[in-house]
This record gives sequence, structure tokens and C-alpha cells, in this order.
Amino acid sequence: MSAFRGRGPARAGQYAALLAYLAFLVFPFLWLVSAAFKPARELGAPHPTWIPQDPTLDNFRQALEEQPLLRAAGNSLIAAVAAALLAVAVATPLAYVLARHRSRLTAAATGWVVVSQAFPLVLLIIPLFLILKNLHLVDTRTGLVLVYLVWSLPFALWMLTGYVRAVPRELEEAAAVDGAGRLRTLVSVTAPLLAPGLVATALFAFVTAWNEFFFALVLLKSPENQTLPVVLTHFLGAEGAADLGPLAAAAFLATLPSLVVFAVIQRKITGGMAAGAVKA
Repeated sequence: MSAFRGRGPARAGQYAALLAYLAFLVFPFLWLVSAAFKPARELGAPHPTWIPQDPTLDNFRQALEEQPLLRAAGNSLIAAVAAALLAVAVATPLAYVLARHRSRLTAAATGWVVVSQAFPLVLLIIPLFLILKNLHLVDTRTGLVLVYLVWSLPFALWMLTGYVRAVPRELEEAAAVDGAGRLRTLVSVTAPLLAPGLVATALFAFVTAWNEFFFALVLLKSPENQTLPVVLTHFLGAEGAADLGPLAAAAFLATLPSLVVFAVIQRKITGGMAAGAVKA
């Protein structure tokens, strides 16, 4: 009985910590939504309010008229979708090998994958720039997609490796008895069971590419190739003064695709990430 009594305060503390963390995450977004619908006089008020007193859509109209947000969103969408699909296509067979053929080499490879995530971006940008320059891919969406693929591949590989280990070997052995080869087994037996993990991995790669700023800023110079995060910086003046209303509206529009994707496939994301992380 005492054990059950002790669980009550502990569970309450866990919920309180979770609510505090949720409030910490939601606060910037709520402020962003509020600022997006406020007129300029409310944004400059000495005592701002959470709810706009005179909500307006002028910030959205001004943002769309001042900057090529739709074109930039199209560039971001193309780069993010291509990077996500390529990351899943490349990581799936590699993850299968790492999960099914354990050795010192595969253990070292897995460790290197995890360690590589700790490398700061500034150490990578110069080698990547030189490589893309030699390939004539600087200031191209193709070059940016390749960079996003390289950047998201380690985590995608680590995640899918853990998820492949969750698939029982007996199913693959049964397929082999029926005459299926390795490739057929991977496509027809293992891949369908990996669907939640594949969805979660693709979403991770998509969101990473959609929100990425540093690589796009350095590698893309032509206005017609710039992505949405780079275009958002155009709302900042030469002296750092921000056109706050249109900037908030544009940032809100840039956030919507990620929120919609998360809302649509939330269950598969949770199942895929939990299984992949636990089994890894």
C-alpha cells in the first residue's frame, strides 16, 4: 500500500514537469500567432496583450507582397521532400545490414554515426562548399539536397537500425524457406513492418531540411533559389530593426507545414521513434 501511496506524488510531479515543459515549448508559438495578427500600434504598445484587440490580416498581405514567400516555400518543399525520400531510400538497406550482421566493424560504424551528430556545422561547411564547387553544384537546389541528405543520414541510419532489430528474424527465415532472396525479403517482408519507422525517419529528415538555415545561407546566392528560412531574414533592416508584424506573419506561415504533417501522422511518428530508440 505504501508503494502505491508513493506513486501518487511522483506521478503528480511528472505531470507538473511535463506541463511546464509543454508551456515552455508552446509560449513562443503563441506569441508568434498573437504578433502575426496584431496591427503595428499594438506591437509597439508599452503594455502588450496576448489577444489582439484589433486583429488584422495586413501583416500577411504585406509579407506576401514584400518578399517572394511562395517561391521560397516551393524551394524549401522541393529540398525537404527530396532529402527525406533519399534519406529513407539510402538508410533503409544500410540499416538492415548494420542490424542483421553484427560485428566489430558494424559496431564501430554505429558508434561513428552517433558521434558524427556532435560535429558543429562550421566544421563541415568549408569542405562541403569545396566539394560542391568542384561538382558545379554551388547555388543549386541539387547541391542543397545532397547536403541535407548527408546531414540527416547519420541519425536516420541510427534510428532505422534500431527499428530493424525490432523485426523478428523468424519472419525473414520463413520467407527464405519459401524461396525469397535478401532483396525480396527486405521489400516484401521487412519494409512493411518498418512503416512507422520509415515515416518517422522521413519526417525527421523533412523537418530538418525545412527549418535549416545555415547551409542554405552559405550555399545559395541567387534569389530564385533561396529557401524560406533565408527569405525570412529579409524582413530585418540594415541596422537589425525588424518589421515585426510581417516577420511574425511570414514565420507563422513557415511553421504551418511542419505542424500539419505532425498532426496528420502523429501516431506513426510516436510509434516509430519509440521503437527505434528503444531497440537501438
